[in-house]
Amino acid sequence: MALLLRSLARQGLSRSCPQSCVLYRHVVPMGTSAKEEMNNFWAKNSRLNRPLSPHITIYRWSVPMMMSVTHRGTGIGLSAGISLFAVGALALPGDFAHYLGLIQSLSLGPAIIASAKFTLAFPLTYHTFNGIRHLFWDMGQGFKMPQVYRSGYIVIVLSLLSSMALAAL
Repeated sequence: MALLLRSLARQGLSRSCPQSCVLYRHVVPMGTSAKEEMNNFWAKNSRLNRPLSPHITIYRWSVPMMMSVTHRGTGIGLSAGISLFAVGALALPGDFAHYLGLIQSLSLGPAIIASAKFTLAFPLTYHTFNGIRHLFWDMGQGFKMPQVYRSGYIVIVLSLLSSMALAAL
């Protein structure tokens, strides 16, 4: 495709050059479009009575699977939360002290405040500790199943303990 576009551009620059049309001899028209190929694929699967694969119901849930889903979810949540906080800081009137005073004026109990702090701290600590775990995997360490499970449980415990410590501040 890039070769065809280059030849068209060159043909526009130099119409008198007979070599610019040489590339057209090698261009082959496509037999089917991508949509037709996908329709053929799904028709074949339906005709052969194949299930949709992989389907979530055929897998047994495991700790590494749940940790992977949670890692992605906390990453998305952290990105969305930081983005919303930044947009709010730019768009809303007043400063941080104003909104902090507004929350303090609600006179929420210590249990609600501690649970809110824990809710904010857990995604950060979990994503951080699990990211460190992934860095060890990037170095080629900890791939055996007992090590995967052990490191997973360590990440969960460290995340819970550090989130509780941050919530207690």
